[in-house]
Amino acid sequence: MQTLDALISASPVFAGLAAGDLALIAGCASHEHVNPGTYLLHEGDPADRFYLIRHGRVALEARAPGRGTIVIETLRPGELLGWSWLFAPHRWQLDARALEPCSLIGFDGLCLRNKCEADSRLGYQLMSRFASDMLTRLQAARFQLLDVYGNVPEQR
Repeated sequence: MQTLDALISASPVFAGLAAGDLALIAGCASHEHVNPGTYLLHEGDPADRFYLIRHGRVALEARAPGRGTIVIETLRPGELLGWSWLFAPHRWQLDARALEPCSLIGFDGLCLRNKCEADSRLGYQLMSRFASDMLTRLQAARFQLLDVYGNVPEQR
């Protein structure tokens, strides 16, 4: 069985971090398994964890007035689930639901925030990596919006 350090380092977000940094991060992590239909996050709840998806798929969902629940994005193995643990007021902005059996590495957000505050170099490394992940996902959302709304004739 692989150690948490090794599993974490296999993720693109954590790849290339120093062994000591991986050990610090792994100290805030645990293996988790969830069944299809399990909600990992609920909009408005305290954001005290985040996840690295090892196996399975997770839907990010938003409730739209008059339209019900809309899937915003589907996350796959190797991707991170949850950024709100990083930013005050530390509340989830979306729901997240397992679409199939999922193996995850769950991280205690408060534990990791405390380690980052104590070690600004580690904090910078993680924030840079998370910011890059956020940018990639925001660009994907932009292209999705262009696909949905881009074919509307220009109004004059």
